[in-house]
Amino acid sequence: MTESAFLELLSQHQGILHKIGRMYAREAEEREDLMQEMVLQLWRSLPSYRAELPFSTWMYRVALNTAITYVRKTTRRPALVPLALRHTETLPAPPSAALPDAEAALYRAIAQLDRLEKALVLLYLEEKSYRDIAALLDLTPTHVGVKLNRIKKKLKHLLRHETR
Repeated sequence: MTESAFLELLSQHQGILHKIGRMYAREAEEREDLMQEMVLQLWRSLPSYRAELPFSTWMYRVALNTAITYVRKTTRRPALVPLALRHTETLPAPPSAALPDAEAALYRAIAQLDRLEKALVLLYLEEKSYRDIAALLDLTPTHVGVKLNRIKKKLKHLLRHETR
């Protein structure tokens, strides 16, 4: 695959990267770093892409694995706080970044899930079939169904407790 073909496919499916970035990184700067890491890993992994699979399926697999590895690495090192922000007030988020209350609450609840649970929720919200999710995450479709039912209950519990 040529570089231009890769960039075209990346552009067509960039929503995948944004969704994964949002699931695995809370802060905008951290999301930017994760997005760059995912694009780099996609480029490096391009020789492993098999044309018989949809590009989006392969992209999900590489991006999710990259995000999980990224989170694992960043949780091991202490959080860095820029010196300039230590002594100043945090700037408010731009209005375009504001989410409706229900959606923001859902993302806060999802942020409390473990890495595999986040991946399952992301793919479920993308309306992937259990079979597709199972193939992406090396699980059985039955295991996907069981995990998703447990995750739904967990999210309901988390959302109930948040509204109190």
